[in-house]
Amino acid sequence: MKYALIGCGRISTNHIKAAVNNRLEITAVCDVVESNMEDVLKKHGLEHDSTIKRYTDYKEMIAENNDIQLISIATESGLHAVVALYCIEHGINVIIEKPMAMNMADAEAIIRRSREKHVKVSACHQNRFNVAVQEMRRALEAGRFGKLSHGAIHVRWNRNRDYYIQAPWRGTWAQDGGALMNQCIHGIDLLRWMLGDEIEEVYGVTRQQFHDYLEAEDIGMAVVKFKNGAIATIEGTTNVYSKNLEEVLYLFGENGTVKLGGESTNNIDVWNFADETDRDENNKGLKEETCNVYGNGHTSLFADMIDAIANDREPYVDAVAGRNALELVLAIYKSQKEGIPVTLPLKDFGSIDMQGTFF
Repeated sequence: MKYALIGCGRISTNHIKAAVNNRLEITAVCDVVESNMEDVLKKHGLEHDSTIKRYTDYKEMIAENNDIQLISIATESGLHAVVALYCIEHGINVIIEKPMAMNMADAEAIIRRSREKHVKVSACHQNRFNVAVQEMRRALEAGRFGKLSHGAIHVRWNRNRDYYIQAPWRGTWAQDGGALMNQCIHGIDLLRWMLGDEIEEVYGVTRQQFHDYLEAEDIGMAVVKFKNGAIATIEGTTNVYSKNLEEVLYLFGENGTVKLGGESTNNIDVWNFADETDRDENNKGLKEETCNVYGNGHTSLFADMIDAIANDREPYVDAVAGRNALELVLAIYKSQKEGIPVTLPLKDFGSIDMQGTFF
């Protein structure tokens, strides 16, 4: 399967690694900064591969390579939707880095047009493929938790000035959003997915405590009411001194309690069920080794997407999943702006509507 990458920044190495691991034919890479392309290819020993074409214009890349079947989009967040929609209009399947879009209208357009054009879209929430997350999901789908009571996600990370200097689009409302949209959306995706997806109401508060050189928040908290009666809390921040601390997901039911921990929900810290099985002993204390905070899930997400294209089915993490994670973040933002709880579904709101929040 012929593959291309658009955007060769910080996360792009995970995309190239996943493409290599899945034996995709890497046809082209694209970035407005030529050195970025060489840097990411060099990390994988591909810098001398003359079969991989380099482009600074993704439209030119698509025009000259009409046999590309899969593109992953890893540009700055504010360009995700416009690039994705261009690929979709040209009949190309896409994997879109998080967040899938920066506003609800673009997210809905991606879902609608991909269905109309009969192409596959996968939102890159790769942590759904973490071993620990898959075990939690398996127990949930088997009904082992019983009635759900509540859940929580805590993303307690560090991002300093150097991180933002590397890419000036970070922390802006137009191109990125704040800690919730950039760093915490993976955990927010997992929380919503585990607790039934359908949300009734969100109340959120955000602040900018230590990053006054940004437009957006560095701490956000929320209470979420689900339609199935469960409730949840969200805490997401980049204010932890002096390095990343943890990303922790809790799920509490009448017959089970699970806590996933580690730096990015890659460990099982607590695994207790009323109906203990032999498999449970293997899960207690499970640790999945990862080489960075992004985990190992990109390779699995790519493999699933390849299979979805080949067998004409929906990807495991589809465009609706990307929309749902975005909607929850934007609901927290809107609640902060209005000072009241926000009911879902959310209509006509985007990160740009938050401009001027903190100054």
